[in-house]
Amino acid sequence: MSVGGIAGLIAAVAFVLLVGALAYPLIKLGKVLDETRVTVRGLSDGALPLLAEVTTTVASTNAQLGKVDTITNNVAQVSTNVSALTALFAATLGSPVVKVAAFSYGVRQAVSGRKRKR
Repeated sequence: MSVGGIAGLIAAVAFVLLVGALAYPLIKLGKVLDETRVTVRGLSDGALPLLAEVTTTVASTNAQLGKVDTITNNVAQVSTNVSALTALFAATLGSPVVKVAAFSYGVRQAVSGRKRKR
């Protein structure tokens, strides 16, 4: 064998070793990508029911908030009505009650003043 043939054979063996050394990390990378694909699929399979459940919960919460809004409006209306009724009661009975109280106070003062004079 000539020197050129031996050099070619060494170059060929070195090339095969280099290809083999590069192939091993590529095979490992392929396995990592496969595991990543399986993990992502599992996450998406678990996330879809969770998203559906969250959507249902949000819809239910919105319905309940609508009911609370109606109740709040009714309470505000009742509060306004009670305030108006109180004002009406004070205007209607307040003035006559004050007048009766003042009159009865005046009568008591007059009667007690007469008793003192005697």
